[in-house]
Amino acid sequence: MILVSLDIDGTLEIGDPPGPLTLNAVRKAIEDGCIIGSCSDRPLSAQRDLFAKHNIPLRFSVSKHMLPDVMERFEAEVYYHVGDREDLDKIYAERAGFSFLWPNEAVEAEFFQL
Repeated sequence: MILVSLDIDGTLEIGDPPGPLTLNAVRKAIEDGCIIGSCSDRPLSAQRDLFAKHNIPLRFSVSKHMLPDVMERFEAEVYYHVGDREDLDKIYAERAGFSFLWPNEAVEAEFFQL
């Protein structure tokens, strides 16, 4: 089981600024059984609303400092956080025990391949 936490801005095509990771790739990962959630600086309700608007069912929505809670809530073989900022995404991911992927690396990850 793979768990992937997604930043929005600079990571996803629907972010501000847009990132390289497409919603179709996210949908494919969900269909393949990945646990997908959002982890952004945006308010939790805004995160949930954005994904709901695009018909993407999230398993969790958290702020970056809450990544340790995600690991406690979900059992997975590997935990990834995808983000575009070293000063926030990478630091919080590594502190929580997640592997970190830059958006361009995530696009190449097997679980996001269309």
